[in-house]
Amino acid sequence: MSVLIKDIIDHLLDPVEKLETTVDELVFGDPNEEVKGIIVSFVASQHVIENALKEGANLIIAHEGTFYSHTANDKILQANQVYLEKYKLINKSGIAIYRFHDHIHRYYPDKITDGLVSSLGWSEYVEEQKPISTILTIPVMTVKEIAEHLKEKLGIPFVRVIGNLSLASSRIGLLVGYRGGGETAIPLFENHNLDVIITGEGPEWETPEYVRDADFQGKKKALIIIGHAASEEPGMESLAKMLASYYPDIPVDFISEKQYQCQLV
Repeated sequence: MSVLIKDIIDHLLDPVEKLETTVDELVFGDPNEEVKGIIVSFVASQHVIENALKEGANLIIAHEGTFYSHTANDKILQANQVYLEKYKLINKSGIAIYRFHDHIHRYYPDKITDGLVSSLGWSEYVEEQKPISTILTIPVMTVKEIAEHLKEKLGIPFVRVIGNLSLASSRIGLLVGYRGGGETAIPLFENHNLDVIITGEGPEWETPEYVRDADFQGKKKALIIIGHAASEEPGMESLAKMLASYYPDIPVDFISEKQYQCQLV
């Protein structure tokens, strides 16, 4: 029995009640087309699209926007040569791209955060799963040891740390993606008596400056910034595994962008 693109989308949306506003949509492609192969990725980059076509996949499920913005901003790109080349490739190939951002964050637990927890080997230490954060109590480690653990488990070359590297820590808060801003992170520190928050990213003048002041005052607080993609790729990889188990007759693959992320120079 054939599986259509709209069947995959319905399956993805099923665990969550209908959202009044969402960026999730079939950006390109025909929902009635039969699925021949699925690629899951953090973003539908040029690299991901070309590799999907090489693998014979006709559906990409990506977490972030195709054209460099959380919401569609095609108007500012109409004459941009990078945009035009990528747009031409997508249209010529006929590949379907589904943006899957809001609903996956509303799974319970948030599948993006849960994927990160699992990748770090910390599932048994989860204390509370909140809508946009997860609280853990891990065996005591220094901030430096936690940073090294993150690099090893996520296969990333570096993290950014604010705070005392020697600080013994066990109370951890996870905020994936762009959830590391002061409005979210600062109350989390205080309300849950956290030693460390690990986040994807956030404004540099908010939580980092709060932690700098806290450290100067001698308070036990540290912030580890691992990058937006590094914090959310594990969740999308987890989604790929879920789809592969549910659709064993359809090739499903996850493509990482690690090799194309920023480099240490």
